[in-house]
Amino acid sequence: MKAISVNRALLCGIALAFGLSGVAQAKTFDLQNAGIEDIQAAVDAGALSYEKLTRLYLARIAAYDKKGPSLNTVITLNKKALDTARALDVEFKKKGRRSPLHGIPVLAKDNYDTADMPTSGGDFLLAKSVPYQDAPSIKQLRDAGAIILAKVNMDEFAHGGIGYSSRLGQTRNPHDPRRHPAGSSGGTGAGLAAWFAPLGLGSDTGGSIRGPSSANGIVGIKPTNGLISRTGIMPCVLTFDTGGPMARTVYDAALALGFMTGTDAKDPLSMTSAGHEFKDYTQFLKTGALQGVRVGVIRDLAGTDPEVDRVFNESLDELVKLGAVLVDDVHYPAIVMQNRSVAMEPIRSEVKDNYAAYLGTLRPGFPKTVTELAEQGIKLTAAKGEFQPHPSVFTRFKALGERPALTSISYTSAKQYAMPAVRGAVLGLMEEKNVDVLVYPTRSRQPELIDPLTPYIVDRPPTPSLTSIANVTQFPDVIVPAGITRDKMPVTISFFGPAWSEPKLLAYAYSYEQATHHRVAPSTTPPLPGERFEY
Repeated sequence: MKAISVNRALLCGIALAFGLSGVAQAKTFDLQNAGIEDIQAAVDAGALSYEKLTRLYLARIAAYDKKGPSLNTVITLNKKALDTARALDVEFKKKGRRSPLHGIPVLAKDNYDTADMPTSGGDFLLAKSVPYQDAPSIKQLRDAGAIILAKVNMDEFAHGGIGYSSRLGQTRNPHDPRRHPAGSSGGTGAGLAAWFAPLGLGSDTGGSIRGPSSANGIVGIKPTNGLISRTGIMPCVLTFDTGGPMARTVYDAALALGFMTGTDAKDPLSMTSAGHEFKDYTQFLKTGALQGVRVGVIRDLAGTDPEVDRVFNESLDELVKLGAVLVDDVHYPAIVMQNRSVAMEPIRSEVKDNYAAYLGTLRPGFPKTVTELAEQGIKLTAAKGEFQPHPSVFTRFKALGERPALTSISYTSAKQYAMPAVRGAVLGLMEEKNVDVLVYPTRSRQPELIDPLTPYIVDRPPTPSLTSIANVTQFPDVIVPAGITRDKMPVTISFFGPAWSEPKLLAYAYSYEQATHHRVAPSTTPPLPGERFEY
């Protein structure tokens, strides 16, 4: 009998060595690198449940959000997350998986309406404001089986770029907690980099998905405006606003995007997406997608940070190795650089009406206009305890309440002339240079150090950025990690193209990502026990 056992062991060893069929191959699950496909494969094998997965992410939040590096990302944890995960486990065993998002935890920026958790926009005045219903994009994700694990920090009312709010204070960058995570979707960016969840939601008015994606070294999609309904997402400047997915891989971001698209009669701009949207963007992800693609290289902000420039130049070399044809003499014409500001500033006049419309959907007892919001905020700021609002946030809202009407010449000129001028100039540039896509470094410099005395400093010069061009044109922009600086800070590149070009942009980003694998895990949030196992 002993000899037979030895022979069997020997045969099994030979079978494993040569990969013979019928012999199970051991697999390793590693939360640090697990994408959605890896998660679902482990669930299918019976090695992981959605409840266990949720517990693993909750343990990371417990270890690193208020302890350890104290990233300070989570405003509200979903108290029902584990109950939801258990119910989804039961459903999976009985009926199967609703979608590839079944049981997948999601971090939602705190300006997305959630009927089971407050939506504050990062402001203490709305700390107890629980919306009547989910935003359509939240509902669509929940219907697909996703779990909204937490609401995360943001710049107050999405007015800012450093991840600071009166509701929670300063969020920190997990790659270097002395630095900010950018904004306004800073909590989502930092939380995903620390792998508090595989998916997150951001919103973008001038770069608020892309800045945090870059500063934290993850993937972000600013879609064509109208591809995702903005109903139930607290507005900033609605003409430029859009929601969008953020993730740790291009595949996961593309997957989430498909479950967020769709027309919504309450958001007229979303009706323009009819016939342009897809429910599955993963079908476009191909590793050879950059072969022969003509890439217009934008260097208009070169010289801002030598380290960012170095990483960007290295990424261009990588694009060439992947078969891309670089067109390196591409610069935005003056009409683009000038008119993006000419367009954005007057259109801020609509904020008071945008907010009045949103505030009107809230329960009784909360401000209904930007003037009320400003007056209550100014009055209560002095009495506020632990965290102070950004010093300019309420005075800024007070000024917005005094802006000209939407019938003013400056506003109508911006909508009717400046925006189309920028859009036409970008399309004209691409046609003139005969390029398929424009590529540029998402952020022109590394995230700044947080001032410990005045983390919300008003007079800090903003990081020079080209991201607002996508908002003024309403075109899509896809962000992917491209490397790290000598200070171990991430750098990303942006793939920017015409309206509804998400399939191509995602294909380019995926091809680049799969060839380079530049995403790095922050050293401040290492793996915890139980996150890695074989099955």
